[in-house]
Amino acid sequence: MYMIGVCTAAFGTLGLMRFFGMPWLWSVAAALGIYIGCGGWRFLRIIFKTALRDLLGLSVLIQVKYELYRHRKANSNVPKIFRDVVRRHPEKAALIYEATDDKWTYRRLDEFSNAVANFFSEQGFLPGDVVAIFMESRPEFVGFWLGMAKVGIEAALINFNLRLDSLLYCVKTSGAKALIFGGELSEAVSEVNGMLGKNMVKFWTGDISPDSITSDTRHLDPLLALASKSPPAQVSAKGLDDRLFYIYTSGTTGMPKAAIVVHSRYYRIAAFGYYAYRMTPDDIVYNCLPLYHSA
Repeated sequence: MYMIGVCTAAFGTLGLMRFFGMPWLWSVAAALGIYIGCGGWRFLRIIFKTALRDLLGLSVLIQVKYELYRHRKANSNVPKIFRDVVRRHPEKAALIYEATDDKWTYRRLDEFSNAVANFFSEQGFLPGDVVAIFMESRPEFVGFWLGMAKVGIEAALINFNLRLDSLLYCVKTSGAKALIFGGELSEAVSEVNGMLGKNMVKFWTGDISPDSITSDTRHLDPLLALASKSPPAQVSAKGLDDRLFYIYTSGTTGMPKAAIVVHSRYYRIAAFGYYAYRMTPDDIVYNCLPLYHSA
């Protein structure tokens, strides 16, 4: 309220002097003097001290806006942007899995996601269909949703901490036609298996005891090993404003709620981080957050 009063006094001085016919230069100088003398210098000091930060923020915003404009004009999407990166850096590390020190190059991630895209297309999944992913964080997680996105299939990224009603709610409300789950979560899936419905196609990936899964669940890893690693014949026609995948709230105020992540939102989050932190192609980003929340 104090600063509002200071601004009012300054603008009042400006208006009064102009009313009496004083020149603009004198009027502005008098108004600025009133503003500074009444404490406005504190605000000017803040502007001066934060100018570089604000200019950086403005430059980042302009860069991201320009990149989005360029990709939108090219009718691009996340898989197409990823494809361009693969062409430039095929043997560069894309993902480093700390648990096993396994390094996935861009080429490996591209081929794995191509196998995912080709397999689910051959299984009859169409653009706009939803497949739920329920597994702990590891490189395959990225390959699954990226591969689906290449053919327009939308992934629902399920929190691997969910159990029983919350898990069932997230899978069913997503409209998923299939569920991919990690072997480490087979017990959680078995608890809701009877309520998923007969039409739910289920795949498991990773290590698991065969006794802990039902007969209608298929092992995805050998199926992907046999799938073509070439780019899918039918690529997604989705644009930047179309759905990429779903993420969920934590469910602290009721059941978890789905949030739609479109291609432009995903790209915007990554681009803001890249430009704001002035990253270079030699930098490595350490991710300590779960992949199911689009980290």
